[in-house]
Amino acid sequence: MPAQEQRRRGAVGFLLSAQGWPYLLTPFIVSAVALELAHAAPTLVFACAALGIIPTAALMGLATEELAARSGPGIGGFLNVTFGNAAELIIAVFLLAEGLQEVVKASIVGSILGNLLLVLGLSMVVGGVGRARQVFNRTAANAQATMLFLAVAALIMPAIYALVTGGGLPSVDSELVDFGSDLEELSIGVAVILGISYLAGLVFSLRTHRDVFNPPYAEQEHEGFGWSVRRSIVMLAIAGAAVALVSEVLVGSISEASESIGLSEFFVGIIVVAVVGNAAEHWVAVLVARKDKMDLAVNIAVGSAAQIALFVAPILVLLSFAIGPDPMALVFNGFELGAVLVAVLIAAYVTQEGESNWFEGVQLLAVYAVLALAFLYA
Repeated sequence: MPAQEQRRRGAVGFLLSAQGWPYLLTPFIVSAVALELAHAAPTLVFACAALGIIPTAALMGLATEELAARSGPGIGGFLNVTFGNAAELIIAVFLLAEGLQEVVKASIVGSILGNLLLVLGLSMVVGGVGRARQVFNRTAANAQATMLFLAVAALIMPAIYALVTGGGLPSVDSELVDFGSDLEELSIGVAVILGISYLAGLVFSLRTHRDVFNPPYAEQEHEGFGWSVRRSIVMLAIAGAAVALVSEVLVGSISEASESIGLSEFFVGIIVVAVVGNAAEHWVAVLVARKDKMDLAVNIAVGSAAQIALFVAPILVLLSFAIGPDPMALVFNGFELGAVLVAVLIAAYVTQEGESNWFEGVQLLAVYAVLALAFLYA
């Protein structure tokens, strides 16, 4: 068989595989840009852009894994955790530039909820089918849950300060709220503390306790394509540019699209944007859970939630002083605070024993569905 034919069949097989399906959505990237230039209906533009985000985020993840495989375990682990939520960070930067700060906060909370309830729940259901139980490292899970409790405390305190001083919490339909210099300065302090905690967590998971957070099969999960460092960097740059392009289209259509379909910007941010920005990574967690590699699935789900709270949120606070009309204070609305507290408590309780079954997954999905329903009517 000619080499060209072998490569063609290999490419087709990859696209039809469990790992390659996100790239079947690549045409939506071009469609989103073309529809935006043609001034098509905002709802159609938003739908195409949302679907187009998925393959760009998947390519960014693949390029990061290839680069990590060539960089050694220490640097590789750092690259994976740093670029794990890069697509969502880019989307949030464009939201900041448009002054949609409350949508940014909704997407932050939505990502935490999505990882702790939706992804972890699906992983437990899919992995638990046909098995009495699955086990995972409780030490790693408890360490990440503790990091999330710190994040929740840090995210709640600015809201308590706002309530005590009589400022009140933002409403669900807000886009941009000026909380004053005191809360902005408090948010900077909180962001710095969370960032320091995140760096300490990197040292803990990548150096001093690396064996706990990296099970033997974790490094073998991604077989890879053998890309060189140069090719990996080029593909990472292309993926980043593609994410930025589609994110700009997505953000530009949010306001009009949400109004056209009768959904609030809050619901779009906390459910839609949060899910599409992490869809490829979410799928990986479910896939490895089905292969009975629950350690890896829990690390992806809970670890990604911790990264959002400890790294992405602080970075966005600091960036808001240079991007957008006003600095962003870490003051969340009542729905967001209640939801993230419930999610962290439930996830910590479910993972504390180091084992899971499909029914626990169903319960996590039920909680996510109840929260989504409440957000829809908010």
